[in-house]
Amino acid sequence: MWHARPYYHYPPYIRKRFVLDLSCAVLNSPEVGKFSLKGESVMKMYNLMLSNFASKSRIAMYEKGITVEFVDPPGGLGSADYKKVNPLGKVPALVLDNGQLIAESELINEYLEDKYPEKPLLPKDAEGRAKVRAFTRFHDLYLEPPMRAVFPKLFGQKLDDKFIEEKMTEVNTRLDQLEARIGSPWAAGDTFTLADAALAPTMFFMTSFLPQFGSKAPTEGRAKLAAWWGRIQEQPSAKKAMGEQQAALNAMMKK
Repeated sequence: MWHARPYYHYPPYIRKRFVLDLSCAVLNSPEVGKFSLKGESVMKMYNLMLSNFASKSRIAMYEKGITVEFVDPPGGLGSADYKKVNPLGKVPALVLDNGQLIAESELINEYLEDKYPEKPLLPKDAEGRAKVRAFTRFHDLYLEPPMRAVFPKLFGQKLDDKFIEEKMTEVNTRLDQLEARIGSPWAAGDTFTLADAALAPTMFFMTSFLPQFGSKAPTEGRAKLAAWWGRIQEQPSAKKAMGEQQAALNAMMKK
């Protein structure tokens, strides 16, 4: 007959984890990500839930099951107070338990991959890793910027109609390029990777906002992208991050 081992027979690190998990369960706290035992350090990420780049890093963290405290930038993006922490004034910015700052989502995700390899989000082979990184670079440098360029109009800033038309043409060109290269079932092939983490939050923005600029939905006429979008919305990590984006967007629209 099987008998449970007494609590004190387990190694110290398991006992410590048990107490933390039990405390969180009893407290049923929504701030579980901020809870830690004395002596157990928790990383902190300056974050805005609506930010697609911060969401990109949150997806990687959720996939890996990493405990991170999420905090808003003091004084807001670009503020003098926040620039004392992160001179770039942007999110995300990750503060390690030794005080080191890692800014920019791509660097954060690469650090997480190196530090927590147990659930990899990059393939083992050099060719596969290059393929994933090609997607993340394509996203950061080519797909996302023309969409970001027209965001000010959503907040009442007047933009020239020709400028908006040019940027929408560029966005759709990039989406056509993504359609041509995206894999199945995931962006870079058989497994969920950092490529999917990068693309999902921006696709949330494009799905929400492109029609407001007179453009068709990003998946319209793009069968492979549409199939990927259907799958990514059901991936727990991405679903959670995009749900947080939606909640933040709803709250912003009420102001």
